[in-house]
Amino acid sequence: MKRLNTLLFLLAGVQFVLPFLLQNGRYEPHRDEFLYLAESHHLAWGYMEAPPLLSLLGWITNHLGTQLFWIKMWPALFGCGTFLLAGTITLKLGGKVLALLFTWFPFVFGAYLRLFFLFQPNFLEVFFYTAIAFCWFQWLLTQNTKWIYVSGIALGMGLLSKASVSFYAVGLLTGLLLTPQRKVFTQIAIYIAALIAVAIFLPHFIWQYRHHFPVLHHMELLQKSQLVHIAYTDFIKGQLLLNVSCIYIWLVGLYWLLFSKMGKPFRLFGWAYLTVIALLLTLHGKDYYALGLYPILFAFGGFQIEQFTQIHTRWLLYPALTFTILIGLFLWPLLLPIASPKQLAAYYSATHLNKSGLLTWEDQQEHSLPQDFADMIGWKSTIQKLAEFYNHLPANEQQHTIIFCRNYGWGGAVNFYGKRYHLPEAYCDEASFLLWLPQQNNASVNNIILLAKHLPDANDTAFHFFEKYSVIDSLNNAFARENGTKIIFFQKANPGFGYWLSSKINSLQAPFNSPAVK
Repeated sequence: MKRLNTLLFLLAGVQFVLPFLLQNGRYEPHRDEFLYLAESHHLAWGYMEAPPLLSLLGWITNHLGTQLFWIKMWPALFGCGTFLLAGTITLKLGGKVLALLFTWFPFVFGAYLRLFFLFQPNFLEVFFYTAIAFCWFQWLLTQNTKWIYVSGIALGMGLLSKASVSFYAVGLLTGLLLTPQRKVFTQIAIYIAALIAVAIFLPHFIWQYRHHFPVLHHMELLQKSQLVHIAYTDFIKGQLLLNVSCIYIWLVGLYWLLFSKMGKPFRLFGWAYLTVIALLLTLHGKDYYALGLYPILFAFGGFQIEQFTQIHTRWLLYPALTFTILIGLFLWPLLLPIASPKQLAAYYSATHLNKSGLLTWEDQQEHSLPQDFADMIGWKSTIQKLAEFYNHLPANEQQHTIIFCRNYGWGGAVNFYGKRYHLPEAYCDEASFLLWLPQQNNASVNNIILLAKHLPDANDTAFHFFEKYSVIDSLNNAFARENGTKIIFFQKANPGFGYWLSSKINSLQAPFNSPAVK
């Protein structure tokens, strides 16, 4: 057993370092990472996009340094934690070396390789899904109520990471009701655990209440702009493709849970899987929203594959291992940006991955790179151009000039890179940036440097106040999602602009700042 535990931690260590070894140095933080790092400068119990736990980790990162390692360290650590939980389940079932390897493969040859590289709420969501499942697995083995209490802590912390962790709570409750484990509802422990989860989550709920639930505003925008385009078939196809190199592992695990006699004691996890999938289908969720469901299935599947091949046909191991490793290596350039954009685009074209649908962005169009990779390009060079222009303005002009960004990616990038270039904090009315816009001290604003793909149209009232504008420079990188973004300088606002700007900010923030009940 000691040897297996050593292997468990060795595999976790390889998982931790692998993304850092593979990533090409040309890529920058992701647009969403810029947002969450910006939130960490405004610590609160909530934000428009997500609960506060990720931003607290970002706050720690800001004190450690702005190097890419400190940003990526958190998803890598929680990714290792997720595997350690799943691997421990494998070992407790009686799995040996092969079972542990099959449990590990998805973390280095599937979608988790990218998920545990991006500083986004999803890596926390997957970890807490797995932590909750681990607690209930331990309870099934030991009947020790301490694991029910710990599951309440895991649920509460999960809800402070992403509200959708509640889906797994619904799934597990359904699984408990549909299996003999429903007897747990006669124990007070499960209700105390629920109270623990509520108590941990309560500060965030109060924050949402006091701000008129901005998460609903965010979900409404997400539904209109992205989720409405997701068809049921696309979601189901995504479940098959996200871990295509390891698809047989989780399918074996799910089958074993739902239909085998040996899997019957753990069947509640099978019902939990089906329940959450049904919820996500109903709500038009994105395919990766379900990634939290699979680590425990890989644990059960790895164990069962090892058992089956030892008893029956051991030769099946060789094609299974070959398939997983070869397909996984083939997909590495799709999972992580391991080469330059030009080299990756050539690889996708040569392997016909550019016609597979895997390079489809939110605009439903095929592109030369995955959207996540395109979201890691062009930020720094553009901010450098902006800074060069800003720092050549006379000092008295700088004092009366603000930087306004059309989207949160640019707002976050200005704030992330801006300190080293002596730039002021960006104005942005998208995402949580809207909550931080200053209502005061706008009377002296005379100029705006605008970061936007397009010039303002005739309906954009703000820019009617200025005497003239000029396009200073632009981002010219065909691989960048923000390609074509312009740096536009609007000069000499009339005296009424400062009052108009403060009034406009006040009206935008009013729905979120007034008490919900007076």
